[in-house]
Amino acid sequence: MLDTASNRPDLPAEIARRRTFAIISHPDAGKTTLTEKFLLYGGAIQMAGQVRAKGEARRTRSDFMQMEKDRGISVSASAMSFDFGTFRFNLVDTPGHSDFSEDTYRTLTAVDAAVMVIDGAKGVESQTQKLFEVCRLRDLPILTFCNKMDRESRDTFDIIDEIQENLAIDVTPASWPIGVGRDFMGCYDMLHDRLELMDRADRNKVAQSIEINGLDDPLLDEHVPANLVAQLREEVAMARELLPALNPQSVLEGHMTPIWFGSAINSFGVKELMAGIAEYGPEPQVQKATPRAIAPEETRVAGFVFKVQANMDPRHRDRVAFVRLASGHFKRGMKLTHVRSKKPITVSAPVLFLASDRELAEEAWAGDIIGIPNHGQLRIGDTLTEGEDLRVTGIPSFAPELLQQARAGDPMKAKHLEKALMQFAEEGAAKVFKPAFGSGFIVGVVGALQFEVLASRIEQEYGLPVRFENSQFTSARWVNGPKAAVDKFTEANKQHIARDNDGDIVYLTRMQWDIDRVERDYPDVTLTSTKEMMV
Repeated sequence: MLDTASNRPDLPAEIARRRTFAIISHPDAGKTTLTEKFLLYGGAIQMAGQVRAKGEARRTRSDFMQMEKDRGISVSASAMSFDFGTFRFNLVDTPGHSDFSEDTYRTLTAVDAAVMVIDGAKGVESQTQKLFEVCRLRDLPILTFCNKMDRESRDTFDIIDEIQENLAIDVTPASWPIGVGRDFMGCYDMLHDRLELMDRADRNKVAQSIEINGLDDPLLDEHVPANLVAQLREEVAMARELLPALNPQSVLEGHMTPIWFGSAINSFGVKELMAGIAEYGPEPQVQKATPRAIAPEETRVAGFVFKVQANMDPRHRDRVAFVRLASGHFKRGMKLTHVRSKKPITVSAPVLFLASDRELAEEAWAGDIIGIPNHGQLRIGDTLTEGEDLRVTGIPSFAPELLQQARAGDPMKAKHLEKALMQFAEEGAAKVFKPAFGSGFIVGVVGALQFEVLASRIEQEYGLPVRFENSQFTSARWVNGPKAAVDKFTEANKQHIARDNDGDIVYLTRMQWDIDRVERDYPDVTLTSTKEMMV
């Protein structure tokens, strides 16, 4: 990922100060709460919201769909830009729920680093492991935050061991917790020899830090009870002996992760984590593309769409394409070429996001994420450039694991349903297949919860009641191969053939036997479970 023997020029200061990262975790590890506190410290909001708000406590900013607010989960990735000190942070909050993992995988193509949130009591959970694998494939640098230390959590060494073993990555402690659960009172900052104390009374208050001179400083004894001081000195000595020291280059290469401990809900440890992202996180990186890679310092603007969100503002049927700028200095009103259609697009109303609030972006630099409102011209995987024919690669589309038939509650509205489904397919919220035989549509998703979300959104956003019914098919595969072989295959298997919303041929299967039979009878045809969103 990083070019060590680099002869690349230094990045312009505006680009070098950008840090673009995603937050990944298992559901309920506290990711959305952490996002809220980032906004609080970035000065972007005055009071952080709570995911499950009681009474007057504010709801979170980063969950903007009605369903997210009702259930206390994030189902759609949202982007936020804010300043922290001299740095500009572009944070993408991803859905933790495994049913929405495809949105998360795609989001990880648009960031330069990931912050992995782990629950101090549960350690590395299944979804964390899956997402980590994706980061590993992309060699993304990872910074770890161990959350919920103010609840009963596991031994610090156990947590670190588990990360090292399960994820095969070196872990180096950036801070060390003092006490756990009810006794948790703060952390010792191992990078700067500081004592960070937590204030339990005010959850939105910035923790106080006390400069000390190493662990032998008598100031430590004044602020921390004797039993905890003894334990802290012993554990930190062991950690320094047993665990590797922080190596910034190794972090950038994705081989080592620094870990901070804290409690996001109590605003504790968050500021240190943010300072760590600024100091050890990567600046905007080179983007893989064909026929050549795109470097951030190039003067010409290039960017790609990694997400499309329909109806963010229900009053205007708008669709916003989330675009990660890969190079250059973008200014409002610029003309960019839409590489797929070869048509120029004038970007007159680009937006910067702060969750559901947005403001017009007068300018943006490589590394930034901007929203381009459009009426369906922009799709996931599209590249925008100043004229050059470049296509960003590596944005995945996965075969759905669950298939159901969609039927409009009112048969007269079948045409409207088709339009709604196509919108969601372009947004990447579901796969929509039109079978060669029969009427209706087959909708494919990765997790069952997505059917509920789709039904509720189609009803809310389009006023269409819709039913999802069981389909005879259980999975879908894209069909590839020489045209003659594919034509022969589709002719012989018509009742299994459909087209996806891009018009590509799909083979619908009922069981593994169908796939095995194709491999045996049609050696020239290959069935794949992923396709690149190259349009």
